[in-house]
Amino acid sequence: MHGLTRSARVLSLLRRLPFRQLSRLQTRSFAHNAILRLHSEHGPSVKVVPNTLCTNAREHAASFPKRTHHCGALTLQDAGSKVVLAGWLLAERKAAKTMSFFPLRDSYGSTQLVVNMNHSNGILASMSQVPTESTVLVEGIVHARPEHQRRPIPSGDIEVEVTKFRLLNAADSPLPFMSSHAGKLPSEEQRLRYRYLDLRRPELSSNLRKRSEVAHIVRHVLHEEGFTEVETPLLFKSTPEGAREFLVPTRLASTSSRLPDTETTDLESHPEPLFYALPQSPQQAKQLLIASGAVDKYYQLARCFRDEDGRKDRQPEFTQIDLEMAFVSWGEDIPSLTTGTADNWRIGGGEVRDIIERLVRAVWSKVEGFELPERFKVMTYAEAMSRFGSDKPDTRFGLEIKNVTSHLPEPLRSSLIEHGEILEALIVDKAEHHIFGRAAKKIKGMEVEKRLDRIDIKDANLESWLEASKAIHTLSEVTPLSTTELNAALGVISGSTVWLAKRPRIAEGGSTPLGQLRLALSEEAQCSGQLTLSPKPHFLWITEFPLFTRADEDKEFLAHGRWSSSHHPFTAPMRQDIEKLYEGRISEVRGQHYDLVLNGVEIGGGSVRVHDASMQEYIFSNVLQLSESETASFSHLIHALRCGAPPHGGIALGFDRLMAILCKTETIRDVIAFPKTGTGKDLLFQSPAPADPAVLEQYNVRPRNGR
Repeated sequence: MHGLTRSARVLSLLRRLPFRQLSRLQTRSFAHNAILRLHSEHGPSVKVVPNTLCTNAREHAASFPKRTHHCGALTLQDAGSKVVLAGWLLAERKAAKTMSFFPLRDSYGSTQLVVNMNHSNGILASMSQVPTESTVLVEGIVHARPEHQRRPIPSGDIEVEVTKFRLLNAADSPLPFMSSHAGKLPSEEQRLRYRYLDLRRPELSSNLRKRSEVAHIVRHVLHEEGFTEVETPLLFKSTPEGAREFLVPTRLASTSSRLPDTETTDLESHPEPLFYALPQSPQQAKQLLIASGAVDKYYQLARCFRDEDGRKDRQPEFTQIDLEMAFVSWGEDIPSLTTGTADNWRIGGGEVRDIIERLVRAVWSKVEGFELPERFKVMTYAEAMSRFGSDKPDTRFGLEIKNVTSHLPEPLRSSLIEHGEILEALIVDKAEHHIFGRAAKKIKGMEVEKRLDRIDIKDANLESWLEASKAIHTLSEVTPLSTTELNAALGVISGSTVWLAKRPRIAEGGSTPLGQLRLALSEEAQCSGQLTLSPKPHFLWITEFPLFTRADEDKEFLAHGRWSSSHHPFTAPMRQDIEKLYEGRISEVRGQHYDLVLNGVEIGGGSVRVHDASMQEYIFSNVLQLSESETASFSHLIHALRCGAPPHGGIALGFDRLMAILCKTETIRDVIAFPKTGTGKDLLFQSPAPADPAVLEQYNVRPRNGR
C-alpha cells in the first residue's frame, strides 16, 4: 500500500469494515474528506458510502400517493388545502427547538415546508436525518405566511405544514457538490463532470424550459406560414463545404483497392474502410428537397456537427433553426413584400427576411414581453467594416472608425491609393476620456500585437501629430505632415487619443485591427463600470458580403491558398456583379448573403442559392479550383439543378446562441442539457474515447502501427 496516496489508503481500509461500522464512520471528518477527495479525483468510478436510510430496496419500490401540485405552483388561494408534493429536500433551517423549515425543490420551483415537533409525531426527527438532495414525498396543509415573511417569488406567499413524510430515495453523502449552494459552486469542469447534479440549479432548469418554449414558438410560427418540417440525414457524405467534418466508420467496405505487384489474373481484394460524415449543416439536403418540388417551404430544428475548436458561442454539435424557400427573389430591386417601402436591402431573398423578422418578433414578444420594430435595420458589409471594423458590429455604443485617407496631404494620399490601401483612425476625444480613458491604459499589449499607432494629442503636437505614425513614414518621407485639415475634419483637440492603422481598400475577413480595438475598449469600460450598454435588443442585417475570400483561417486547411467561399459554395452572386465573376475580378464580386446580428453577435446567416447548373460548375472549377474528385462529390446537386430547380434561398439561425442571449448567459453551455467543453470533450460521458482494436477491425480501420 506504500504506492497509494493517503486518500487511497484510507479508502482501502474503510472498504474492509462491516457496513454498519462503515456507515457510522462516515460521519467522522477524516473518512468523509477521504471519500470526497477520491470522488473528486477519480469521478464516478469511486463509490461514495451509501446512506443507511436507503439500505432496504423495498422502500424504493413501495407505492406512494400521486402529487397534487408542483413546487412553485401554490398561491394564497390554496391556503387551507391538503396537498401532496414531491421533490428534492434541501438543507434544514432551525426556527426553534421544536420547529424547522425545509425548502423542497423540483424543476418548477421551490416550496417552504414547516415541521412542528409538537404536531408532527416524530416527522421532524426523521426529516432532520435525511441527507440533503434526497428525493422525498410530503403531505401537508397550505398556510399563508405572515405578511412580513412573504417573498416575491413563486409560492413565496405560502408554506406547507407537513403532516406525512416519505423518503423516496436518499442521496449519498457527501455528494461531489451541492447545486443548492449557488455561492459555493465548484469549477465548470467539475460541474460538467457531474452535469446531472448541476442541472438541478434553478438557473439551468429555467434555461431548458425557456429553450423548449422558444422551440414551440418557432414551430408554431413556421407552421402558420406554410412551412413543412422535414428531417434530413445525419449520416451523410464528406464534401468540401468549408469546415472540418466528423467521420463515422461503417462495416460496409470497398473491395476496389488491390494489393500492389499482383498479376491482373490473380488479384487479391483488399477492403478499404468507408465512412459517413456527420453534416456540417443540412445545406445540400434542403436544396435538393426544394429542387424536387415536393416541398415549397422547408424547416427543421437541425442538429449540425463541425470539428472546430470550442468557444463560448460554439461547440462540436449544435442546433440551428434551418429553413429553405422556393421561388425567392433573385436580386431584383423590388419593395419589401410587407411594408411596401424600399430600404437598404439591395439583394434577393426578401421573402426569407420577412419570415425571420416575423419569427424573431414573435419570440421576443412572447418570451421577453418586448415588441420589436416591424423592420430591422440593414447595413452593407462594406459600411459595417468601414464604420465599426466588424462584420457583426455592436451598434449599442459609438466610437466609430474614420477613413482619413481623403484628408491626408499629398503625396501621402496618392501613395496609399497606389498600394490599394486606406488609413483609418479611431478617436477617443477629450469628452469621452471619462468612459474609455481607463480602458485605453490596459490595452497596450494589443496595440503592439495589432501594430497600431497610438498618439496622445497635446498642445505641443496638435498641429503635427501625424508625423508620429510609423505606418505613415513607411509610405512617405515628406515632412512636416500638417494635421490642420485632419483636426478640423475629425474634431481632434488637445486631450484626444488617436489610433491609426492601414488596411486594404476592399475590406476582407470578419474584423479589422481597429475594429478589435473598439471592442476591447468597450469591454474594458464595461468591466470598470464606466460604460453601460442598452439592454434593448439591437437587430441588424449585414448584406453584400464578398462572395469569395482568402482571409478565413478556419477554411485555409481546405483552400490551400485558393479562393474559398465566404459563406458556402452554393451562394449566388449579386446580379450586378455577375460579369465581374466571369471576367475573373473575383475580389470584387459580392454575394447575396445575409447575416442577422444581435448586439454584436451573429445569430444567423443565409443566402440566395445558385440555381443555374452552369454557374455552379463555373464556381467550382474556375473560382474555387476544386479537383475532379472534389467536384464529383457535388454531382448529385449539379444534376438536380439541371432538372429544373427553382430559384431558392434560405437561412439558419443558431438556436444555441439565440437561447444564450435570451437566457442572459455568456456561454451556450448554459442552455444545452449535456454540453461539451471548450476542447470538445464530454466529461460526463467521457467521450471521445478509444475504441477496442477488435471493434476497429470490423470497420476495416487499423491503428497506425498496423496491429
